Amino acid sequence: MNAVTPAAEVRAPADLIARRPLGQSLEAPFYVGEEFFGLDIEAVFARHWLFVAAEAELPEPGDYVTVTIGPYSVIVVRDDDEDVRAFHNVCRHRGARILNEERGSVGNIVCGYHRWTYGVDGRLLHAESQAPGFDPKCFSLRSVHVRTVAGLVFLCLAETPPDDFDEVAARVEPYLAPHNLGKAKVATQIDLVENGNWKLTMENNRECYHCAGGHPELQACYFPTYGYEEHNLPPTLRPAYERYLQADADARTTYESLGLPYAAIEELDTRTTGFRVQREPLDGAGESYTQDGTAACKRPLADFPTARLGRLSLHLQPNSWFHLMADHAVTFTAIPLAPDRTLVRTTWLVHADAVEGSDYDLDTLTKVWKATNDQDAVFVARAHQGISSPAYLPGPYGPTEEQVEAFVNWYVTRLKEHLAHLSHLERQR
Repeated sequence: MNAVTPAAEVRAPADLIARRPLGQSLEAPFYVGEEFFGLDIEAVFARHWLFVAAEAELPEPGDYVTVTIGPYSVIVVRDDDEDVRAFHNVCRHRGARILNEERGSVGNIVCGYHRWTYGVDGRLLHAESQAPGFDPKCFSLRSVHVRTVAGLVFLCLAETPPDDFDEVAARVEPYLAPHNLGKAKVATQIDLVENGNWKLTMENNRECYHCAGGHPELQACYFPTYGYEEHNLPPTLRPAYERYLQADADARTTYESLGLPYAAIEELDTRTTGFRVQREPLDGAGESYTQDGTAACKRPLADFPTARLGRLSLHLQPNSWFHLMADHAVTFTAIPLAPDRTLVRTTWLVHADAVEGSDYDLDTLTKVWKATNDQDAVFVARAHQGISSPAYLPGPYGPTEEQVEAFVNWYVTRLKEHLAHLSHLERQR
C-alpha cells in the first residue's frame, strides 16, 4: 500500500474523480469498487489523523488497544510514564503480528513467534541468540504518530502527518476540556458492522434529512430540525423548531454564565483536517440522550452546576463524531473493512467513580444510540444495495444535506491531492 502506484493504474479513478459534479452523490465505483477501496485506505486513512480510542480505554500503564486500518495493525499503549504511544504491530525480527487481541494489558510487548520482547516504550529489550555485534537499539518497534486531545486519542500513519492538526486541536480543546474525558471510564463499547461502504456510513451521519421518520428514539430528545432553516422548514417540524428556538436562547444564557464555548465552528472541507464543533440544546429535559432527555448518569462527568447543558457535538473528517453531555459522552468511529462492510464502534464514557446499577443503568444509558445505530445500519445497507444496481445514477443533495456535500468534497479533494502526488513521483522516476 505504500508502494508508488503507476499512473496508468489510477487513470480510471482519476477520470471519475475529475468529472465529479458538485452537489451530487458519487458514481457507483466510488462505493462498490475494490480499486476505490484500496485508494481510500492509501489516500485517506493512511495519510490523515484518525480517532482510535478514548484515553479511558487505556487507564493504566501497559493497557493497550490494537487498531486495524486496511493492511495496517497498530498498537496503542500507555507507557510507564503514563504517556500514550503507538507502534506498528509488526515484529522487527521477521515481521510477525505481535499482539493479536483487540485490547489487554502487558508488562512488556512480547512476540509469540520467537519471543522478541519490547518495552511499552517500543525499545527492544530481549532477542535471544543473536550474532555478535547485534544492536538492539536498531530494532525498536516502528512508531506511529499519536496525539491526545482532551482525553481523545488520535493517530496518523503517514510519515509526515497533516500539519494543521495542532491548530484544530487548539480550537476544539476548549469545547471538550470541561467534560474531563481524560478522567472518565468506559461504561461499555459496542461494535456494529454495517453492510455498506464507509462513505455511505459517513454520508448518513452527516445529515438528519432522514431523522424524522427513521429515528423515533433519537427524536425523543434530539431536535429533528438539524440542517433546516426557517425558509425551508416543513410544516410538520414547525412545533419542534419553535421549541428549539426557545431552548437555544435558554442554553446560550447558561453557556455564557458558565464560560462554556458554544458557537459553531465549521471548516469541514476548507482544510486538510476538516472539522465542525458546536454546543446546542437537546429536546425534552435537555440533559442527555435518553427517552425523555433526563440525565442517564447521576454523577456528572465534571463539576457542572446544572445537568441541562444539551450536547457538545464534534465532527472530524474522515470518520469520527462525538457527543458530550453533562452526564456522559459518546464517541463514534467508522472503520472500513471492505468495500461493502464498515465497522462502527460506539463507546459510552461516564465519570470514573460512577457505579453501574447505582449511578446509571446501562440500558438507559445506551438505548437511544443502540437503536439509532441499528436503524442507520439498515439505511446504509439499503443505500449500498441500491448503488450496486446497474440502474443507479448519482442524485442531488438537498439544502439540509450541505454537510454531506462538505464531506464528499473533502474526500474528493484528498483523492485529487493523492493522485497528483503519485503523478509527481511517477514523473521523477
